[in-house]
Amino acid sequence: MSQSSIERLREYLGQLPPKAQALLMREFERAIERGEDVTVANFVLEQLRMIVRSSSEDMTPRTDDPMRRVFRPIEPFLVENVAHIRPGQIRRSSLAPIWMWLGREGSPDAVQAFEAALAQGSTPDINAAVRTMQMAASDAIANVTGALSSGERQRTLGRLGAPSVVEDIAPIGAVLNASDVLDKLSAKLPGQIRVFADSHVASAMAALNQPALQTPQVLPFAVSLVMQRLAAPWQIVRLGIMVAASDDEIRVASTPFGATVTMAIHDLSRVASELRNDIKRGQFADTSNHLKTLHDGVRGLRTELDIRSDSAWGRQLAAIRAEISNSLQSEIDGVPGRVRRLLRQGPDKDVTAANRIDPVDVEETAALIDFVAVCRNYASELAINEVSLRAHTELQHYVEKATETLVESLRTHDQKVRAFRMMQMKVAIRFCEVMYGPDYASLMSKAAEMARPVERKAAETAKPAKQPRAG
Repeated sequence: MSQSSIERLREYLGQLPPKAQALLMREFERAIERGEDVTVANFVLEQLRMIVRSSSEDMTPRTDDPMRRVFRPIEPFLVENVAHIRPGQIRRSSLAPIWMWLGREGSPDAVQAFEAALAQGSTPDINAAVRTMQMAASDAIANVTGALSSGERQRTLGRLGAPSVVEDIAPIGAVLNASDVLDKLSAKLPGQIRVFADSHVASAMAALNQPALQTPQVLPFAVSLVMQRLAAPWQIVRLGIMVAASDDEIRVASTPFGATVTMAIHDLSRVASELRNDIKRGQFADTSNHLKTLHDGVRGLRTELDIRSDSAWGRQLAAIRAEISNSLQSEIDGVPGRVRRLLRQGPDKDVTAANRIDPVDVEETAALIDFVAVCRNYASELAINEVSLRAHTELQHYVEKATETLVESLRTHDQKVRAFRMMQMKVAIRFCEVMYGPDYASLMSKAAEMARPVERKAAETAKPAKQPRAG
């Protein structure tokens, strides 16, 4: 489904009364339980939950939700609205189907006992009941994933729901089983690591050096906890380099920590997709942050790892660079044309009193000029060096020349022409502010003001002289 379709669906669901939203949620949950059209039901349920949570001012009742209590250890790893997840991630939309499966056939007795304990127990009793339920859920999931590996995949799909839920159920069981050790790891890690230096890498490895965290199922989630603390998440590959004692991609990939490279590349690919979507929507507020993240990440991986161009990681990095280049190049190429359209000075005879300039168009173009400048800062690593340099140079020459010409055009005696040229001059000053800074823009503004008195003096000279009073 396209982004615009999702937004229209979300807008429609948001306009429904709360009772209608609750009724829809119940109906879709029942549809999932029956195994009917689970893909659509999961998607709409996810949108409804986002709307209900964002519109609710009191979030306290959610802490009493049995499912939320049991799945609390999974929250740091949840992602929403993503087509593909990386190691160490779980889709939020998978939780409800798995919880319903636990209550229906996975571990119904444990679910009933847990809900009864929630209704009657004190805080210590509830905490014990939560852990008991987590272990029961983990055991039930281990049983069903065993069924998956023994030829019962189709029947299990029917019981659980969408293929994405089946993909997530084993990681959910692994995190629930290792929740205590993951909590201890999280407590040991610092709040934020600005630079993942050797000392931090050694400290993280010491914290990760526990048998319960080294299993293939749990390790990606333990690494994700470390990754979440990094100001530059791509630096997580330094764990793999340290374990392999080499920067050679083959040696790094042969260790369990080779997953760190896969995780870093996946996150860069996600940022590239977000950048592409922002550009399509004409939203450039986060462009600079996205470009810096991509530039630093791609350069860092290419610098710190010996990645061959024909390897899987090498091809993935090349695909990211190509996606960024294609997305940016088409947008950069169109910016000079937009500027020329706004500042072009046609013949004075074609100017009428109806000529206007759309201020929204001006601000969008100014944002695009800034976008070109930002792209130029990161051009070399993102394969847009030539196009960004050409566009930036063309913009500089045209805006500077057009501004000087507009200053001269303000001296005209034709009021309607001067009014429109003044509109264009204000646009040019706005573009100068973006390209050259406020000082240069202020200088051009003063030049425009100095051009106007000439027209007033000419008007005063043209006034008829006063006739002497008779007698």
